Amino acid sequence: MTAASRAPRPETPEAAAGPALLEEARRLAPGAVALRRALHRGPELGLDLPATQRLVLDALDGLGLEIRTGRALSSVTAVLTGAADGPTILLRADMDALPVTEDTGLPFASRTAGLMHACGHDVHMAMLVGAARLLAARRERFPGRVVFMFQPGEEGEHGARHMIEEGVLEASGATADAAFALHVQPNLPAGAVRLRPGPQMAASDRFRVLVRGRGGHASAPHTTCDPVPVACEIVLALQTAVTRGVAADDSAVLSVTRLTAGTAAGVIPDTAELAGTLRTLSEPTRRRLHETIARVAGGVAAAHGATAEATVTPGYPVTVNDPDFTDLVLRAAGNALGTGAVDVMPATPMTAEDFSYVLRAVPGALAFLGACPPDLAPHEAPSLHSSRMAVDEEVLATGIACEAAVALAFLAGRAPRAAR
Repeated sequence: MTAASRAPRPETPEAAAGPALLEEARRLAPGAVALRRALHRGPELGLDLPATQRLVLDALDGLGLEIRTGRALSSVTAVLTGAADGPTILLRADMDALPVTEDTGLPFASRTAGLMHACGHDVHMAMLVGAARLLAARRERFPGRVVFMFQPGEEGEHGARHMIEEGVLEASGATADAAFALHVQPNLPAGAVRLRPGPQMAASDRFRVLVRGRGGHASAPHTTCDPVPVACEIVLALQTAVTRGVAADDSAVLSVTRLTAGTAAGVIPDTAELAGTLRTLSEPTRRRLHETIARVAGGVAAAHGATAEATVTPGYPVTVNDPDFTDLVLRAAGNALGTGAVDVMPATPMTAEDFSYVLRAVPGALAFLGACPPDLAPHEAPSLHSSRMAVDEEVLATGIACEAAVALAFLAGRAPRAAR
């Protein structure tokens, strides 16, 4: 008898991602809800999340995972090895909160003034711990490895990029073959899974324009070079540059969100400043609009005898779902949750995600998990980043089953022929 014939027979992709997973996930749900609430009570910002990291480490203890923590950030990487050789899939949850004062009235609301898990990262962590528990209990039934990536600094701190630099994609000893993440969305029906091939979320960059004129007395603007109307014209010109310069089937959104100038009502200032974000779905359009911002700002300012200095700070790239992996997610999630729960998104939202860094390195996908509170319609629910954002905790079981189903389907479908 050969070693290959003695190896445990992996499940077929269909059996691996079957409806039994949801029942197992429901049994794990009370523990996941308790962890979610503990995380929600103690939000932390950025890349340094020591208390959050400790809660995650404690929750993973005893599962037989190979665990390491980050050097430059409070990350957690855990590796689960299956019964036979095979591919590697990475599952990710983000960990950081937002500088938002919570106004939900929940009994487990944030105890840290000015901070809140307003983007659902507490839910993401609890679901991924649940998926780790579910998969660890089935380790003798699948080949390959699962890497659980708990990532700080998603809210603008490029935490995924830092973890890639520290080797998360090679944590199992070989580069990950695929990657998957879920993001809760309170404006979708609870339990719905939605994704699309290609761009799933936008690139997001920040820009700043400093207009320099010549100040003076408000009673004699003709003796000055007033930067305020120049800045206002730049705002309008930038909007026109996007609507007239970008094809209707190539979405771009430019929003000026801050305009500041002056110190007193009777004084024309020397400078005015505007700032905002640019969101795009393709890299060529993104690069072209970076140049457009500088050209339009400089041209408008020059027409009025002023100058404008434009700075664009690149943010997260476009989050692009691999078409083949997206198809696997649709089939695996539909098999585990019911086909009525899973569908293709009709359009791409213009929000951004740093899971995009992972998906630039390996094929995979990010999907949205509907989490609308039970007493509201999706269009009525407070959105992500709202001080009143809340979720239906019933969806934690759905998310656990979905993540496990995708991992098992991928590993079973990619198992080496000799191990079958």
